[in-house]
Amino acid sequence: MQLPDYDFMSDTTEETITRFVTFITPSLKRFDLAVTATSRFYGKKLVTDLQSGKTAIIGADDLEEDGYLAFTFKITEEEAVELTQFLYFVIGTVNFTD
Repeated sequence: MQLPDYDFMSDTTEETITRFVTFITPSLKRFDLAVTATSRFYGKKLVTDLQSGKTAIIGADDLEEDGYLAFTFKITEEEAVELTQFLYFVIGTVNFTD
């Protein structure tokens, strides 16, 4: 099939590692996440909330930014603090590959 009117900027395929995790926080908020590691995004991870379908590229620097997770995933600040605590264990430090 040809797509003559499409102007592709990029089209690549790569192997990734995805971790699926479900947990309940101390405030009884349930999270169902898919955390994908890829060679893209300078070592940051692709985090998808499977309940809402919202996805963000997240690194340790993003976890330090006030309000980032609450805004991105449309959750309360309390839920964002608990999610941040979990993601610190998953995300790790950013490694620049370029």
